[in-house]
Amino acid sequence: MIDPRDEFDSSVLDPLAKAFSEQLLACLDECARGRKGLFSEPVNEESPWPEAARLRELAIALQGIFAQQEQRNALCDEFLDLCTMHGESHPGERKLARAFLERIERGDVGTPTQEERKPW
Repeated sequence: MIDPRDEFDSSVLDPLAKAFSEQLLACLDECARGRKGLFSEPVNEESPWPEAARLRELAIALQGIFAQQEQRNALCDEFLDLCTMHGESHPGERKLARAFLERIERGDVGTPTQEERKPW
């Protein structure tokens, strides 16, 4: 396991971010086709989708490493934000995956997903 307190340079961060991105895209594609469990935590110890569980762990570790270097990774941040969305008012995982894939393809990741509401 990578300790986020260790210092990394971009020659190490870039391949880690690329590996995360590739795994994320593969999982998003599977989720968009109907596989469940990408954005939700497994209910039991044996995850029905081990790649999704590893992707969440990698995202958390990467987020810590980037934060230690005073940097951010928009894909990690947005993926982890989507993992916290639960409830009746939120779209299902399939819709979330499709929308996230579309945002990635348009280059919109790292921008606000909702328009800011006026305080009045």
